[in-house]
Amino acid sequence: MKKKAEFDWLRRQDDTSEFEEFLAALPIKDAAKLLAAIQNTETLGIQVAIQMQWVKKLEDDLYELRSKQGSDIQRVIYFHKIETKYLITHGFTKKTQKTPENEIEHAREMRRQYREGKLK
Repeated sequence: MKKKAEFDWLRRQDDTSEFEEFLAALPIKDAAKLLAAIQNTETLGIQVAIQMQWVKKLEDDLYELRSKQGSDIQRVIYFHKIETKYLITHGFTKKTQKTPENEIEHAREMRRQYREGKLK
């Protein structure tokens, strides 16, 4: 089956990734649930993910993908790259309903660095 969306994550010039570091630090069940949410969004598409409340628009070209395992709420922020491709900036564990402004600002900065060629 053809993917309706494709996710990748930003990498530093040395090929390390803030998202991969976040994922590696999570308990195995939390990481699996988050990766399943990403995979389901790729398979079913962004519109279905929005209807299922897996994805929420934060602002123009910044979105949050959600995952919950028990009381732990994992989030990744991503933006549109081209066509059906999206780039994840980073992930974080959320403690409240509202996405912390510092996480949104961090994603904006990473998106800016990507567009300037400082991240890949």
